[in-house]
Amino acid sequence: MSDRGRATMKDVAALAGVGLATVSRVINGVAVDPHLTGRVLDAARQLGYRRDTAATSLRRADRRTSTIGLVLQDVANPFSSALHRAVEDACVRRGLLVLAGSSDEEPERERELLGVLLTRRVDGIVVVPTGAPDGELAAAHRDGTPVVCVDRASPVPGVDTVTADNRGGVAGAVRALHALGHRRIGFVADHTTLWTARERHQGFVEATAELGCRARPEWVGRDVHTAEAARQAVTGMFTTSPAPTALVTAQNWLTVGARRALVGLGLHHAVAHIGFDDFPLADMLDPPVSVIAQDPAEMGRRAALILLARLDGDDGPARAVTLPTRYIARGSGEIPPPGR
Repeated sequence: MSDRGRATMKDVAALAGVGLATVSRVINGVAVDPHLTGRVLDAARQLGYRRDTAATSLRRADRRTSTIGLVLQDVANPFSSALHRAVEDACVRRGLLVLAGSSDEEPERERELLGVLLTRRVDGIVVVPTGAPDGELAAAHRDGTPVVCVDRASPVPGVDTVTADNRGGVAGAVRALHALGHRRIGFVADHTTLWTARERHQGFVEATAELGCRARPEWVGRDVHTAEAARQAVTGMFTTSPAPTALVTAQNWLTVGARRALVGLGLHHAVAHIGFDDFPLADMLDPPVSVIAQDPAEMGRRAALILLARLDGDDGPARAVTLPTRYIARGSGEIPPPGR
């Protein structure tokens, strides 16, 4: 064993009774006589040998590190968690480690995370961008590091993207409420700096205009980011006169806050409510929450596959994948307006 107490390939070779070159081939996955392979692996286990991936990457001609960077909005959000798992599953099958962090929608934190990941020489990056101009992201793309933006459009031209049909999803929810007889429809959305929030708001604006519904300013809340902020916004919205008879919330935490407000006002059985993004236990509430569901797992899987294809040498034009949403009718979105 080396003086530092950490087993080396030389230690493994000595215990296995083979040459250093044989150990190197086994450790790096090169085909070797099965008997020798078994001796090397047994020796490695006995000594607690761990492959030094950093040193290996320096010796490789392509300088690959077998790591992928993943920058999410918030790993605690169910949407981000599902996306994270899908990316990880796809990458693990290729022997790649995923290093993940949360931007918390802060452009400076996003830049710091990207800087750290690039310093660690990750082979590629999947990012949910905040939307702010990002020199780190632009530099990574310019320098040849494969980048895929997921959930939101890229602030850097020429970068692969995987997004959902945000406009169409919200527009479909408005049409469903209109078909029930609702004409006074409220709307609550996240930061206007976010591409998804702007797209969902645009879907609301276009659908209400198409259907002849007049959305009063006091029925629309924007730049609402937390569940508590949504609770306050919706509480204020439903103390106006006239108040909306239906509500669309454009993010899962906002849906949770809005439901708290409606329960607090005793209106959760009287006001139709549709949320964008599903969330755990939405089907267990009373009434269960109807949602416009994205598929974060499929979004993450598609982003990972595009990234892996780039790592395999695909140098074709940038891809822009838009995944459909689906409406899940559970009860809250099917409440008719008063008098119906």
